[in-house]
Amino acid sequence: MSQLTIRRGFAQVPDGQVHYRTAGQPCRVPLVLLHASPGSSRALDPLTLRFGRSRQVFALDTMGNGDSSPPAVADPHITDFSAGALAAIDNLGIGQFDLYGTHTGAGIAAEIAIAAPTRVRRLVLDGVGLYNEEEIADMLARYAPKLEPDLEARYVMWIWHFVRDTYSFWPWYRRDPEHARSVGLPSVDVLHDKFVDVLKAARTYHLSYRASISQSKRERFPLIKVPTLVACTASDMLFRWHDQVVALIPGAQRAVTEGIGTGQAAEETVSEISRFLDAG
Repeated sequence: MSQLTIRRGFAQVPDGQVHYRTAGQPCRVPLVLLHASPGSSRALDPLTLRFGRSRQVFALDTMGNGDSSPPAVADPHITDFSAGALAAIDNLGIGQFDLYGTHTGAGIAAEIAIAAPTRVRRLVLDGVGLYNEEEIADMLARYAPKLEPDLEARYVMWIWHFVRDTYSFWPWYRRDPEHARSVGLPSVDVLHDKFVDVLKAARTYHLSYRASISQSKRERFPLIKVPTLVACTASDMLFRWHDQVVALIPGAQRAVTEGIGTGQAAEETVSEISRFLDAG
């Protein structure tokens, strides 16, 4: 892989600033990447670097995550996050663009495509959950609680175990054999970086989770009118909904990718997605 440098910056938006990572050279249709919760755009560095060989890439920190300001409203909706991301894209001087989102980022990306169909040339949604009412209620109550710093730093250890256990169980708080995942833990460096990102956003990390969990995807996704690739890795905890998500979006294409857990997997995933993007 050619040696690219990821540069960092901030885009001014009405609610503050959105932090982004970028790689590649200016092109007619740049690619915007939106990460999963929790963490930041750093998690998408394997995609940013590889896509950056052939196009300009902008990976945004979701508002209230990483180094981005949170939405100004107390209980933001998913459209508050999509509006913030689109405002950042506007501030960066981007006209038409391709758009990729994974997990929470996929829900935000879908709302951007619905709101600005002439701006989004091609859309990739990677890993989407279609929770039922019972699952939504349970996850809103337990998945991402609001945190406050405390003198004994209990919140610090809570964040570490939260970040670690999302790789071992799903939902992470159901620590029993029935809910165990088989993907294994990533490296300590990956866990550390994600822990630091969540720690920085300890007071606001939960806002995007709550918005994503509450999003009415069965009602909203049929409104997507841009060419869409629905992707997912077979080991993703959301894979069981993959075919249902494809069926929700008119004309959507389907792909099962290798993910980005290793360099080779990331290469294959970028090749798969690039075939869809380049077809446009």
